[in-house]
Amino acid sequence: MQNRTDMSNPSGYQPVFLGKQLKVALPQPGPLFKNDLARLDGSRSYILKYPHHSVVLSKTRKFPLFTAVNIDGANFQPLTRKSLFNGGSDKWEVDPRVQPFQWGDDLYSVPKSDFDRGHLVKREDPQWGPNKETAIEAARATFFYANCVPQVADLNQRVWRNLEDYILKKESATNKLKVNVLTGPVLAADDPVFVNQIKGQDVQIPGLFWKVVYFTNDGKTLSRVAFLMGQKKLLLEREIARPKPTEGLEGLLPQPRFFMNFEDAATYQVNVDMVEHLSGLKFAPALDPYTDTRPSKIVLKEVELESTERLPGRPSLGFELEGIVLKN
Repeated sequence: MQNRTDMSNPSGYQPVFLGKQLKVALPQPGPLFKNDLARLDGSRSYILKYPHHSVVLSKTRKFPLFTAVNIDGANFQPLTRKSLFNGGSDKWEVDPRVQPFQWGDDLYSVPKSDFDRGHLVKREDPQWGPNKETAIEAARATFFYANCVPQVADLNQRVWRNLEDYILKKESATNKLKVNVLTGPVLAADDPVFVNQIKGQDVQIPGLFWKVVYFTNDGKTLSRVAFLMGQKKLLLEREIARPKPTEGLEGLLPQPRFFMNFEDAATYQVNVDMVEHLSGLKFAPALDPYTDTRPSKIVLKEVELESTERLPGRPSLGFELEGIVLKN
């Protein structure tokens, strides 16, 4: 098995994946980011294409502005993470097509880098195809730093991860659904600053992450739901990052009303317009089943597994998520 990913002719995210009449175009950057898109080397394009997914980078922040992935639950291939690379260990790569516009291992290996390499396109989401070879190539392509943002492990491995698993395994794979998932950090002007400079540069660590899921229940109506996760409070409490002075940034900060009833270090279901306002992106229109004006907290609840789900030598407790509305 090879360790490197072939990027000679990747398919990328497909807008008509759910159907010709259910097109989900890539988000459109607003005024704050129109001139901040990282162009591919020697090209006018700013869309990084990988198998079944695409990434758009901010050239100033060197993090993704957003990612977009097509998930085909009917053709999902169950593969272990260790099976992707020789030796069983992750192999993260800098994408040479946009080498100057991404933070590499230097950000994740210095003192106080107490965070995970957080996949934005979840490793398993593009892990589908007619055979395992296709799925392996797609899953391996998520290990580019262009698809990576620092995430505090508590959030990356708990509620946010359970939300991603819910979308992929409980909804998409189980029901053999096709789903489009868009994900990104909120690249805010007042994001906290990592306590150590990287190559003489300050690095602002995103404090909020969003996810917008597009799906259809009947093949005719396009629906979408949105989620936000916060980590700013943990970054500051653990002294991983320091506050960014806000003097002179007033016109670039979101309106306070978008943070009413929003608690840091938690995951919430929210209206899509909140994500649009915070991210500076415009999303493809669709029916919004969730229309509550208040963010709904996603609760990770410990539950007793059914006897058929218990495995020898494993605890009988499992987890479920409360407060999610994915269906009309």
